[in-house]
Amino acid sequence: MRLVQSVVKSMKVAKKYTENQDTINNMNFSHDGMSLITSSADDQIIIYDCEKGTQKKTINSKKYGVDLVQFCSHKGQAVHASTKENDIIRYISLAENKYIRYFAGHNKKVVTLCMNPSDDTFLSGSLDKTIRLWDLRSNNCQGLMNLSGRPVAAFDPEGLIFAAGVNSEHVKLYDLRSFDKGPFASFKPDSRPKDCEWTGLKFSPDGKSILISTNGSEIKLIDSFQGNTLQTFSGYLNTKQLALEASFTPDSQFVISGSTDGRIYVWNTENGQSVCSLHGDHRQPVKCVQFSPRHMMMASACQIMCFWLPSLDEDEED
Repeated sequence: MRLVQSVVKSMKVAKKYTENQDTINNMNFSHDGMSLITSSADDQIIIYDCEKGTQKKTINSKKYGVDLVQFCSHKGQAVHASTKENDIIRYISLAENKYIRYFAGHNKKVVTLCMNPSDDTFLSGSLDKTIRLWDLRSNNCQGLMNLSGRPVAAFDPEGLIFAAGVNSEHVKLYDLRSFDKGPFASFKPDSRPKDCEWTGLKFSPDGKSILISTNGSEIKLIDSFQGNTLQTFSGYLNTKQLALEASFTPDSQFVISGSTDGRIYVWNTENGQSVCSLHGDHRQPVKCVQFSPRHMMMASACQIMCFWLPSLDEDEED
């Protein structure tokens, strides 16, 4: 089955999970698409088996809280930010349910955390207006960037370049091997809506564009080489100024976003047009939504976690 418009429109909730007692704040698929990990405001990490549609494991982090959980290159391990006690980033063995290493340095809430897709380095950004580069093999910070405002950050699909969004104004591109020399490119996308902060950056899987999500009611798609705005996606609701996740499908053809009305909104990246809004079982704002990197499957979350599958038969495709 190919990921065409009719298939996207046919997506339906195949499985629903109601174990969380509070909002799910982050989700992340493993590279092979076989597992999904979530963190939530009730201090739980839950790992799902995407093939069987079952919960594999639940880990509690009552003392430190948990946010921004990400699988490492080895999916038996993960990193996550803390929500209580301090702002240390924690590296955990999921199989043994014990911490391997701690990464201390930020002194305010960590708001962005991203693993390098090709090695053991990762980036963290905090309300202390810094981005830090780490290596899982060392407690020591490998690099520090001081910024003028709240950061968002993302690696490109090759893991050689990272983008930093600064102060909801500029996107700066850095070469990982020489980022201490400063950015090799800096863009200022077209004027942003007032009273609106950037809350996420993502490179498209083909590396050609960067998605900027906000706590307002529009999402921008910019060219990752020139920095010009390619599309502006709107029509979804964000009445509570939440950091709603927006993501790409694996072929970079579509962008999906959560919404405060409990729906998933989908746009075409080529022409910017709305494809559909999908209604599942969410009665609260959908903060997290991602497409599997390998399979025809989508996950979305409010306090409820849902797996979506196409409901079309092969012969019904466009």
